[in-house]
Amino acid sequence: MMLIDTHAHTYSNSFKSDATEMLVRAREAGIGKILMPAIDRSTHEAMLEMEAKNDCCHSMMGVHPCSIGENFEEELKAAEEYLASRPFIAVGEIGLDFYWDVTYKEQQYKALRCQIEWALHYDLPICIHSRNATAECIEVVSEYQQGKLRGVFHCFSGDATQAARLTELGFYLGIGGVLTFKNGGLDTAIKDVDLSWLILETDAPYLAPVPYRGKRNEPAYVLHVAQKLADLRETSLENIADVTTANARALFRLEA
Repeated sequence: MMLIDTHAHTYSNSFKSDATEMLVRAREAGIGKILMPAIDRSTHEAMLEMEAKNDCCHSMMGVHPCSIGENFEEELKAAEEYLASRPFIAVGEIGLDFYWDVTYKEQQYKALRCQIEWALHYDLPICIHSRNATAECIEVVSEYQQGKLRGVFHCFSGDATQAARLTELGFYLGIGGVLTFKNGGLDTAIKDVDLSWLILETDAPYLAPVPYRGKRNEPAYVLHVAQKLADLRETSLENIADVTTANARALFRLEA
């Protein structure tokens, strides 16, 4: 049985003291691949260094919406240069975040559209961050979807209607620790979504699943998300692993 953590910031300083042990725990939990979304220039080198040292880690490239500010064009330029210089598995994580601050709302939209155009140019999937902005991100994706755009709404937090709309657009839903939260609501939102549209993630070091809620998250814990999904769908853990791993391989065009 193999699982794929499709979204983990394993290059974070949170893992500075035990990165090797963290990756061993992931392997022992059956996590065969870990996909790492980019944030901004402050962490690109750390991410690429982790990828270079560990065959299981694969990098995306992009600028996180929370890193979009006055100098957002410089951030975009740096990310674009990376994309032009070597292969990446996706453009991400990109999107809109209206939770913390909306000072640079217009710039976030510009950056999102720019990076979607990169994805279309390089024929890469996009990894969407949509905190307090799921409807707005769906609207932008809809503008660009003419049959070639593909990707995932990471840490999906929308409702059932939005989940259905995203699958209509050909987008996957990233399912993480929130699924295990008692009143998270994600179980209801994805109740009618076919398993063929779901992929698993941790968003490590954030949003640890039960029984680790409130603690540092790590890729090994995606196993708890998989088990919760299996319980909700009344199927086996092995089936969830097989289907979600196949989905991740298809979306990100991962080799076996």
